Amino acid sequence: MAGQMVSSPQATGEKGLTGLARTALSVGVATAVFFILRWSVAFMKDREAPEQLLLNLYARLGLESALAKLQETGLNPLTGKLMITAVALLVGIGGVWVLFWVANDLIARLPFGVRERIRPFIFVGPAILLLATYLIYPAFNTLYTSISEDILNIPEIVPEQYWASNSIAADLVADAENLTFSRYLIDTDQFELARVIANEKPVWLLIRPKTITDEAGAERRVFALTALGLQNYQFAFTSPDMQIAFRNNLLWLILGTGGSVVIGLVFASLVDRVKREALAKSFIFLPLAISFVGASVIWKFVYAWQPGNRAQIGLLNALVTGLGIEPIPWLIETSFNTYALIVIMIWLQTGFAMVVLSAALKGVPGEVLEAARMDGATELQLFFRIIIPMIQGSIITVSTTIFIAILKVFDIVYVMTSGKFDTEVIANRMFVEMFNFRNFGRASSLAVILLVVVVPIMVVNIRNLRRQGINR
Repeated sequence: MAGQMVSSPQATGEKGLTGLARTALSVGVATAVFFILRWSVAFMKDREAPEQLLLNLYARLGLESALAKLQETGLNPLTGKLMITAVALLVGIGGVWVLFWVANDLIARLPFGVRERIRPFIFVGPAILLLATYLIYPAFNTLYTSISEDILNIPEIVPEQYWASNSIAADLVADAENLTFSRYLIDTDQFELARVIANEKPVWLLIRPKTITDEAGAERRVFALTALGLQNYQFAFTSPDMQIAFRNNLLWLILGTGGSVVIGLVFASLVDRVKREALAKSFIFLPLAISFVGASVIWKFVYAWQPGNRAQIGLLNALVTGLGIEPIPWLIETSFNTYALIVIMIWLQTGFAMVVLSAALKGVPGEVLEAARMDGATELQLFFRIIIPMIQGSIITVSTTIFIAILKVFDIVYVMTSGKFDTEVIANRMFVEMFNFRNFGRASSLAVILLVVVVPIMVVNIRNLRRQGINR
């Protein structure tokens, strides 16, 4: 047929061979990059790897003098850190980019329908994998740890004399004190889940095979023993120290969130009417640029107290003593020290609330306000009945954001009082249980409680954003 070109079998074969060679090249490059990335991860984990790499490199290049000097003096720690950083940047960024490029090249050779279905997962897949590895898995592991603390002082590894038993849990409980065997939920050769009574409280014993590495470096298979129960949550809701922490957290949430939003809204309304609006906002927003730890150090000087007739270096006590009043131990007096700490959070978050709410106020149509004024509405009626309802979505967004930040407050309490003098909060108690008492189960239970409280607030925030037409 005229004007139509027909490719010869030879040309088609050459094209197929070229495509096959390029595909093989892409697969080879991807494989090489994968092994390089694997090597780089091992390199960054091993502190001795930079020195060993240089030793091998000098040996291969025949640099005997440099090799002898490095063996004698060792590698400078800073040089080792710089080498690890260079590997992380070069191999990490470059290697990941090459993997994406190769994956896109391979997908381009698939049929159109299949290609368009797979391509999004290639580019989003690593992000989903990282999210699952560093967020979802730790969340489930924290939940498991919160119910698996060893409250019975039982060993983590089942003693070897019980390994040959067909009912390890029953035999183990029979030889233990203050434990009574109840029943099996699961009983197999490799896995057991049994209900026992410990000090008149039900506990589940989980026995499963586990591979460990002994002191000689050899791997061996053993049976791991874990006690499952709700004792950590019982502690969280019944301990007197935790009741103080919950009470303080409630005060923080109500006064901190309410104070930040209300004062921020007032400032947003006031600065909207001044000439130097940007300058005024800068002064109010400035505290937000300071870290929580830095703000705590600043306010520690403000609240500083010296007993007796000593000179007062704290700003507040200098003012108080100047008025002829005895200096006040702001951080020690339990009747108001928590309120003194909440003031720091309000000082930090007011600028954030002001900026967001100021932008919302500027979005209120002027025609609506003028119409309300013509109808005889006062400024207060205008503010509470028109402006606030119209910026309600922004108020909810600011409130929920500050609420979540305050719920997890730790830095201020830790720096100012370390939770002493009845200023304990949940996050600080979680830190104490984990790093001071090494009680990971109790710390995990507190983390789960915080997560459970945060989730509904996040749902409210998402619904509010959707109601405003965002993220639809």
